[in-house]
Amino acid sequence: MEIEFKFCIPPDRLAAVQAAVRRGAWALVRMEARYFDTPDAALSSRGIALRLRREGEQWVQTVKALGDGPLDREEHNVVLDQAPSSPAPRPELHAGSVAGARLLAALQTAQGPLAETYGTEMDRVTRDIAVPGGVVELALDTGRVVAHRGTPQQKEARICELELELTTGPVAGLAALATRWATRHGLYLSTVSKAERGERLLAAQWARPAIRAGAMDAGAGRTRNKHFLQGPALQRAVVAHCLQQVLGNASEIAEGTGTEEHVHQLRIGIRRLRTALRELAPLAPGRFDPAWEPPLVAVFQRLGQWRDQGLVLRSISAQLHTAGAPALGDTDDGRPATASDAVDPAVAGLLCTAAFQTALIGLMAFTAPGHGSDTAADDAPPLDAKDTRRLLQKRLRHLHAQVHEGAQGFAALPVPEQHRLRKRLKRLRYLTEFVAPALDAQSAPFLDSLQPALSALGQLSDERVAQVRYGNLAAATNAPGAWFGLGWLAARRAQTVAACEAALSHLGEAPRLRKSGLR
Repeated sequence: MEIEFKFCIPPDRLAAVQAAVRRGAWALVRMEARYFDTPDAALSSRGIALRLRREGEQWVQTVKALGDGPLDREEHNVVLDQAPSSPAPRPELHAGSVAGARLLAALQTAQGPLAETYGTEMDRVTRDIAVPGGVVELALDTGRVVAHRGTPQQKEARICELELELTTGPVAGLAALATRWATRHGLYLSTVSKAERGERLLAAQWARPAIRAGAMDAGAGRTRNKHFLQGPALQRAVVAHCLQQVLGNASEIAEGTGTEEHVHQLRIGIRRLRTALRELAPLAPGRFDPAWEPPLVAVFQRLGQWRDQGLVLRSISAQLHTAGAPALGDTDDGRPATASDAVDPAVAGLLCTAAFQTALIGLMAFTAPGHGSDTAADDAPPLDAKDTRRLLQKRLRHLHAQVHEGAQGFAALPVPEQHRLRKRLKRLRYLTEFVAPALDAQSAPFLDSLQPALSALGQLSDERVAQVRYGNLAAATNAPGAWFGLGWLAARRAQTVAACEAALSHLGEAPRLRKSGLR
């Protein structure tokens, strides 16, 4: 298993990075690689990459697969002795490794043989840097990915990446070095691999779907995490789980290929992550760095403002059109009401700021067990499963009681209190999702009972955002469409609030955790 950070380098920063990497003892090697898959994409669809790469005069066959966390990658390499000038892949050489097992299992279900799909041509400059207690290898890759090589359909994409891989020592040293390089050179984390860049070239029209929150998994069989309900283990597992959604969507936006749905899912990922930092901190006090929170809040709020101007208004505009509203035309900030869902480049710039990248680096390092500052925390006696269960159950009941109290007479609550109730309901949902593997079987339907209330409260929030916006437009432009929207939203208010009250009245009982074991 390798532990590394992978950064993209903005074009205007490449020269400075090249100069910095070449300070001290460094090595240069020319690399050419060929990637393989089956006609039905049995490997790429499972996050597996099989590669043959010539490094100087030597061929190395590599299989890579997703690991258990955002820093983890399962990888297995085999040097091909006396290989021909263009060797064929031999998957069986990876038998006995974790990545190899996943490769061979995928090939058993494949429809058709392995064939070359795309290749890379690049220069790699490497340099070892000593960090406290260990060594980190820097690898600067520059070159291109080529698909349909030698045909009229040939396409290529730029490679400009810096990888920092931990060779020996604690993750804390790797994270500190990564933070310095990212801050100094304006680098940004990316989950887009070279293999994925090749897959994008193969597609007629590439669109990476926005990453939604998956279900928490305590593992199964031999990989089942017996310590899931111990404080440090649960903290690590939940933070890693949240980061999958945050990093995937942030990478796509930073690449310039994100959509409004990527922004929306990124906001959800950040909200879930902040919930984890807030609700799980008592499980093992002092392990979460308070410096992570401010950059997360700043980005979350700015993304919310952008989303309010785009996705929310377009959704309400569609409802108004159905109701017979006159065409609104351009908004007062020049953004057409019918604009596409492409993301403003300023949003990508926001995600590449040093503060946000530093927070992500720290959070990613936190998910690696037994390394760096995490080691000291793990050496302290953690809460056992019984104490962890008791603390989590208390928090679930407290959040449920707050929501239940606010649901009584919801219509009479001041607007800020209604908004606070919605945030508490989301925290209750996310905390329940985090501990889902340990829920009592009778509590399984609880999450489903929350959805109607969350949807109703979300509609109310969107309508309030739109009402402010249409009010400003009406005052500034006197446009009939703006006045129509303002009146329509005002007329709907009582109905929307009543729908919230009705949905809140059907919430299930507070979720309960099993007394022992996992589901």
